[in-house]
Amino acid sequence: MPTAFTAGRLGDKIRSDCWVELILKQSGGILIELESKVESMYGDSTRELCKEVLSSLKIENASINVIDYGALPFTIAARIETAARRAGLTGYSYLPELKPFSHYTTKKDRFRRSRLYIPGNDPKYMINAGLHKPDAIILDLEDSVAPPEKDAACALVRNALRHVNFYGSERMVRINQGELGLKDLEWIIPHNVHVVLIPKVEDPSQVTAVDERIAEIKSREKIEAKTFLMPIIESALGGIKAYEIASASPNISALALGLEDYTADIGVQRTLEGRESFWLRSVIVNAARAARVQPIDTVFTDVADMVGLRESVIEAKSLGFDGKGCIHPRQIPVVHEAFAPTALEISKAKKIVIAFENAERKGLGVVSLGSKMIDPPVVKRALNTINMAESLGILTQNWRGESR
Repeated sequence: MPTAFTAGRLGDKIRSDCWVELILKQSGGILIELESKVESMYGDSTRELCKEVLSSLKIENASINVIDYGALPFTIAARIETAARRAGLTGYSYLPELKPFSHYTTKKDRFRRSRLYIPGNDPKYMINAGLHKPDAIILDLEDSVAPPEKDAACALVRNALRHVNFYGSERMVRINQGELGLKDLEWIIPHNVHVVLIPKVEDPSQVTAVDERIAEIKSREKIEAKTFLMPIIESALGGIKAYEIASASPNISALALGLEDYTADIGVQRTLEGRESFWLRSVIVNAARAARVQPIDTVFTDVADMVGLRESVIEAKSLGFDGKGCIHPRQIPVVHEAFAPTALEISKAKKIVIAFENAERKGLGVVSLGSKMIDPPVVKRALNTINMAESLGILTQNWRGESR
């Protein structure tokens, strides 16, 4: 009896999006059996999609059983391809159309106050993630995906990068560790990833390996757009080598912190007060600033505690962090509000920027405000404060005229 290859299970249960069973045959063409929650509206188009995907995968003889709970085409296609790959058919892929809204690029120094984690094998969370307006969306291939489902997550994340509208949020992917992570890059780099998150980094060579593999893929695929890197420090050894890691590549845009693994590594419980992680948080900020990249704080895991989240963000900001990870959309507005510049910060930034612009107009090589000299990094930070205030509507773009 022919072997059946499946995709779309969660343990012993069929996932809530789509389940596929594929049986390869020697002859007989393609036989499609479809059980669909949306048969009356999309049954015919789903059958056509099945034929199109199987044709792209060069499968001419097979029976395919699809249970569709209302999944979008990119999900159904990914489930079919995963089942085919589990059958050993790895020579071909099916790529959904790269939508026009997926073509935008990013900048190394853009705002990264909030980064919303989305499990890579749960497409239902991907679809509306951009509507919540996080600064970045992280499609996660690492900790949120069970080892047997890593292949399914790769296909889904690739298809989502091509097909899902993230409404201008920065497009990030957290890859796996080591060689598995390098293989992940083949799935994602050709499809406009802005930032690759590298987990559990303990040595600069881990960053270099990812950087070099990305360069190889881009050269092969003739990709010119920038792809930045965000190493995540999650251990005592990573903390010790934080500056070396943060400065391992000019493509690093930020250095992030992961406290769940760090506290386990040093043998303590993670607490709200955070005394056990103060050393590493300080190290991350200083290493990032020394390397001229952004320091990004860890996630706040209690999605019901908005007061605690706000206090955590305010503390992170006071330590020098530029952003924080989010695991639920309801955390995003709180993070943005808490990272917003205060009236005092805005007032100081305006004075610094005006002093700098006045000195520039007069051709002065030295900028001062009162009795204090103003260094370029201070001006840059003041400009970032102004830009954030403008983006939040706290300041109008005519603030210079209003200040005089």
